[in-house]
Amino acid sequence: MNYENNPASIKYYVKKYLFANASFYKGKKVIDFPAGNGITSGILKEVGANPIPMDLFTEYFDVEGLYCTRANIRDGLPLEGKSADALVCQEGIEHFSDQYQALQEFNRVLKPNGTLLITTPNYSNLRSKLSYLLSESERFNSIMPPNELDSIWMAQKEITNEIYFGHIFLIGIQKLRVLAKLTGFRIKKIHFTRVKSTSLVLMFIFYPFILLSNWITYTKNIRKNKDYSMETKKATYGEIFRISINPGILVGSHLMVEFEKEQDFENVAQGLKSMHKEFGVT
Repeated sequence: MNYENNPASIKYYVKKYLFANASFYKGKKVIDFPAGNGITSGILKEVGANPIPMDLFTEYFDVEGLYCTRANIRDGLPLEGKSADALVCQEGIEHFSDQYQALQEFNRVLKPNGTLLITTPNYSNLRSKLSYLLSESERFNSIMPPNELDSIWMAQKEITNEIYFGHIFLIGIQKLRVLAKLTGFRIKKIHFTRVKSTSLVLMFIFYPFILLSNWITYTKNIRKNKDYSMETKKATYGEIFRISINPGILVGSHLMVEFEKEQDFENVAQGLKSMHKEFGVT
């Protein structure tokens, strides 16, 4: 099946995005990690980009004229710092045990203002939220909660000592946002994919409560936190509030988020304030 031409697949929306932004990607060095069988690398090549495919299991990569480098995110990507213009992480972050470290590494290899495109199953839609409430499962009445029988997707000792996990580390939009922010990225645009019918039905039932609850939380925190200026609080809490009530996120099948590198991850801590007393302060 040509997944990149099937609207039920996230690859379809990534292809659509890349062709719509072909003028930006043309001539750019773009990391495709994890590259899988190479569909996205092939599309990047087609739009005129210079793809740099990488994957833990390079045996599955099959694109004529391109070479896929073996890479394990835990060891870091075998690239110089600030050497790439963009990075596509398609359906990868939900498999990484240390997502904060992975985003740090993405920041390291990207040039200033570089683009990071992340796609992942949408753990923030209403269907997923209900499923978690009922059984802590990815999908209720269909998939068991993460376990040692269904969640080990690959373990090949002859290739690597690492276990390639399934969807044990699914991540919602709010956690993805804050981990990206703490590693030097900002959300540039959230792209919407297809609608989940179950989430759409739940939307009609729960949206008024979602709107009210998040508004109450937003207003309380705007008043409570005295460590930051009102302008800073409105910018941060306002973005969180808008994401929380975003209908597209609440009903979408996948998260597809375009980030921009706004600073090196080593510099992020300089703009943060501790919630607790510093060590040695009495």
